[in-house]
Amino acid sequence: MNPLDILTPFLIACLVFVPVERVLAFRPEQKIFRRGWGVDLTHVMVTGFLIKAGTIVLFALSAAFLEKQIPAHLRAAVAAQPFWLAFLEVLLIADLGFYWVHRAFHAIPLLWKFHSVHHSIEEMDFLAAHRVHPLDQILTRSATLLPVFALGFSPQVILLWTAVYHAQSLLLHSNIKLGFGPLRRIIALPVFHHWHHARHPEAVDRNFSGQLSLLDLLFGTLHLPPGKVPEKYGIDAPVPGSYLGQLAHPFRYRQ
Repeated sequence: MNPLDILTPFLIACLVFVPVERVLAFRPEQKIFRRGWGVDLTHVMVTGFLIKAGTIVLFALSAAFLEKQIPAHLRAAVAAQPFWLAFLEVLLIADLGFYWVHRAFHAIPLLWKFHSVHHSIEEMDFLAAHRVHPLDQILTRSATLLPVFALGFSPQVILLWTAVYHAQSLLLHSNIKLGFGPLRRIIALPVFHHWHHARHPEAVDRNFSGQLSLLDLLFGTLHLPPGKVPEKYGIDAPVPGSYLGQLAHPFRYRQ
């Protein structure tokens, strides 16, 4: 894997998000080089590489098996669909997978040990999206992508969905005040995901979707109080501030 495959999209994201976060900021006082930005930059390069490598290995071990569980005529029918319809189906199926695996990472103590690294962020911006434990994201991406690969959706559809997913993930964590009125109950926007990270009792275990806030509405986990934004982010349990400390944290975590 070429390091430029990770670095180039990140530099493009910087060119887009840094100025927009200055103009449309939730918190204009928040600095670009906020606390922990250096560690999160390490997550961009090192964790990003580990996630890609781990996901490839997991796919190689399981994708062929899963494909055999799907009837060939169903895979052929899926592949023959119009591009736009296939994309919408991938969006729904993938986000259903993301929703339920995300809920599991919050509900199961063993998985929370890994996911707590991501929730340790206390200042939200696009860079915060990269603070993740590699094992967290390898499992999450596999649960999200393996079903659509097994069902036979075309690589082009999956590639487009992947690009949209990553752009939306950066947007959700960004320090950007953006709202579309009633649409925010259908499409996940920054305020939706900021409440997921909020250090408020009423926001605990809410807003699990990655792209469609409609899923949280349907499953009873939506929290979008009108006209309000979180006052603080993070979790009560301490998480190390160093990169290696965050990688090791799940293995020495104590509730």
